[in-house]
Amino acid sequence: MTIPKKYFHDRAVLILLTVNIFLALLAPIWILLRLSAGHGAYTVQCRDCSNPAVIDRFKSGNVVDLLSFIVFALLTFVAQFALSVRTYHIHRQLAITILALGILLLVLTIVVSNALLVLR
Repeated sequence: MTIPKKYFHDRAVLILLTVNIFLALLAPIWILLRLSAGHGAYTVQCRDCSNPAVIDRFKSGNVVDLLSFIVFALLTFVAQFALSVRTYHIHRQLAITILALGILLLVLTIVVSNALLVLR
């Protein structure tokens, strides 16, 4: 995969890449800091959270289930960067859209993982 020379000279791409790198590093750090070593079970799913009458709406899991959020954040960053580089020579706005949607995915990853870690 060759990176076009103009790709790193584009200010919009550089700003979006900086935000994506920051969020891709913030998500693992945030999740790892919120995990406690002595805690065995965590809430990893909340099903039908809009209806509080459901009795068994929280599903518990272990640390590995929450570490999958870290893997998802890193894979999201790598995938959106690769897609952005490959589509830049086709259309600049498409590459910028991919980077912007990557920001949305990383922010949602942080929000959801934080919400699940608060529920323990």
